Amino acid sequence: MVLDKLTISNLYNKKGLSASEIAKKYNISVWRVISFMRRNKLKRRKPSETLELQFERKALTFNKKEKLDENEQKLLLGGLSLYWAEGSKVNTHTVDFANSNEKMLSIFMKMLRNIYSVDEKKLRVYLYCFANQNIVELIRHWSAKLKIPISQFSKPYVRKDFKIEKSEKMPFGLVHIRYNDMKLLRKILSDIDIIASDLLNAGMAERSIAFDCKSNARKGYVGSNPAPST
Repeated sequence: MVLDKLTISNLYNKKGLSASEIAKKYNISVWRVISFMRRNKLKRRKPSETLELQFERKALTFNKKEKLDENEQKLLLGGLSLYWAEGSKVNTHTVDFANSNEKMLSIFMKMLRNIYSVDEKKLRVYLYCFANQNIVELIRHWSAKLKIPISQFSKPYVRKDFKIEKSEKMPFGLVHIRYNDMKLLRKILSDIDIIASDLLNAGMAERSIAFDCKSNARKGYVGSNPAPST
């Protein structure tokens, strides 16, 4: 197999293939590809750059619906508001929404399913509960409410040192809905930022209009029409 500099450069630099992927494509060793690149002074990427390219090329595990009706817009706004308030921003790889309120959890799940069309098999549930609670029944309860198979529940965290009154405030424990996909997390956070910016800009526009009206009123104008002379 004779390697061509222009072809290898195109595969590596334009199409973003790694040395390993090029080697696999031509059924040769990766070291042969690396040696060829060195001899022909083809600059190789840093490992971090290769990982970033592979990440960008990775197929999406969700498919966001773009054209939304009025109810879907409300659902998106509600779900994103919930994640903005209660979702994790520390873990940069995983969508992680935690709550004990059944309606909030159901709304968030409905958004993931109806708006983002997530892969059901990637959904995971992590339960935080107390030692005096029936763990098996709690898992069954949330599996039925969230429509997620018990097989997709992670090992729960059972707290043994707690006050009875605290467990009574969370009779069904605390639930984490997780979806391990950095691209979905980025999309959700981006959509939150867009909505937040729109709301803030709308507020600024309203204040600007109000200020202009007051300013015009002081000058004796209503809108752009001069006040009649007396």
